[in-house]
Amino acid sequence: MTRTGILAGGNFIIDHVKLIDAWPEQDMLTFIRSETSSNGGGPYNVLKDLAAMRVDYPLEAVGLVGKDANGDWMLRDCRGAGINTTQLHQTDAAPTSYTDAMTVSSTGRRTFFHQLGTNAILGEAHFDFSRTHAKIFHLGYLMLLSEMDRLLPDGRSIASRVLEAAQAAGLLTSVDLVSADHAHFRQITEASLPFTDYLIVNEIEAGKVMERDLKSTLPGLDAIQEAALFLLEKGVRREVIIHFEAGAVVAEKNGAVHHQPSLRLPKGFIAGATGAGDAFAAGYLHGTHEDWPVSERLKLAICTAAACLTHPTPSQGLRPVAECLNLAEELGFSAVK
Repeated sequence: MTRTGILAGGNFIIDHVKLIDAWPEQDMLTFIRSETSSNGGGPYNVLKDLAAMRVDYPLEAVGLVGKDANGDWMLRDCRGAGINTTQLHQTDAAPTSYTDAMTVSSTGRRTFFHQLGTNAILGEAHFDFSRTHAKIFHLGYLMLLSEMDRLLPDGRSIASRVLEAAQAAGLLTSVDLVSADHAHFRQITEASLPFTDYLIVNEIEAGKVMERDLKSTLPGLDAIQEAALFLLEKGVRREVIIHFEAGAVVAEKNGAVHHQPSLRLPKGFIAGATGAGDAFAAGYLHGTHEDWPVSERLKLAICTAAACLTHPTPSQGLRPVAECLNLAEELGFSAVK
């Protein structure tokens, strides 16, 4: 059987994105200038991004939503985008998960208030890899899936068991984390790494696994490369991909290391940063699915992340693959130090 397509599972969330004047101090007021509702959560964003990029292979969702208005909206939205929802299950055991994303209009920086809802009870039984012909299974976000994050007495996690099952069925696996404080961040991540072909994270998440601050210290390229190699040594089977403000790094199991600077963004380019990391992942996963060289995957990922920044919602800034790549010609690349 020739495998084709991307199956994305984990967090399916309704994002309520609100553009605000400024982040207020405690007990103070700020104004909401506009608000929209859209897709949210790693797998949902990645699938919607790929649909907007007009890829020509199947897109499939696996997750859990509520039997409520938000859950019905999500199913309609996925189907409208051509995403297969056969394994996007509904339950009345919890409400559909949602997030209030507060985005400062002048900077694009955002803060999230999250209702776990159905994502907290998503478990091993909801994944059936015999029902898909997909080539890649993308799972996200660890640290935001309570049952999937549950550590077992043998040191494994439920997520690691799901990833192992995906690999046994013949799929390549990709994993993303969320930038959150969690008492067992390192243990939960490390449990899944031996069953992860591609780990796609930002420098905050990489630092949390290393138990080292890679954000406030403004690390250079060498520090990011060191982090990628560290994560490879912890068990990732093929590649570690770390994206950060100045660009991205990929470390391969064969020892090769690649880096790609970010685009030079003009003033006023950023309308919102919500979903930019997932847009990066969508670009990289597309290149991986199509067997592109790592350098070409990185270039597309940087461009899809930049396209995302042109709209305050996670996916409405995305455009067809060729148009995303055109941003590199229009804007050029910055320098990574």
